[in-house]
Amino acid sequence: MSKVTQIAHPLILHKLTLIRDRETGSKDFRELVEEVAMLMAYEVTRDLPLEDVEIKTPICTATCKKLAGKKVAIVPILRAGLGMVGGMIKLIPAAKVGHIGLYRDEKTLKPVEYFCKLPQDIEEREVIVTDPMLATGGSAIDAISLLKKKGAKHIRLMCLVGAPEGVKEVMNAHPDVDIYLASVDEKLNEDGYIVPGLGDAGDRLYGTK
Repeated sequence: MSKVTQIAHPLILHKLTLIRDRETGSKDFRELVEEVAMLMAYEVTRDLPLEDVEIKTPICTATCKKLAGKKVAIVPILRAGLGMVGGMIKLIPAAKVGHIGLYRDEKTLKPVEYFCKLPQDIEEREVIVTDPMLATGGSAIDAISLLKKKGAKHIRLMCLVGAPEGVKEVMNAHPDVDIYLASVDEKLNEDGYIVPGLGDAGDRLYGTK
């Protein structure tokens, strides 16, 4: 079964409170989402394999650790997932970035795919799917299913906040995918929004309605 990891670091929780605040404007919202994504990436990549390499320091020859083999791909779910990419790229500059475009039908609440562009060697990469919100779980489930169809074998899902309903749906649909969250919130409301949540992340990131 997939594991759900809640990353409750004090800096993450502090910044998440600012992200939730309705008075936080788009500029600060974007910067905070990027910062939290970078902080979360430390935990998400905690178990990447290492290998020994021999190097020469200014003092002597030494055997040190280096990432072994596994290449990383960051795949945001458009458009809100893009807000998390910048922070992760700062931490993992060699990562390739794919894009999956999904939007939620306002009547059915089901995701609709409109775009997919991935690294050619996606099957060889450790894939981290990003989306600030895990609400109903529909978008994440469809994005992960699409990645698997394209050959991805090692997938992790990273979100800022999630509703218990959405977390459960993703776990049931993709029991092999680990889920990382800064917070598991209370519930979904009748409109499919996370409570207390942070509003519409895409609109708040880009100043749209």
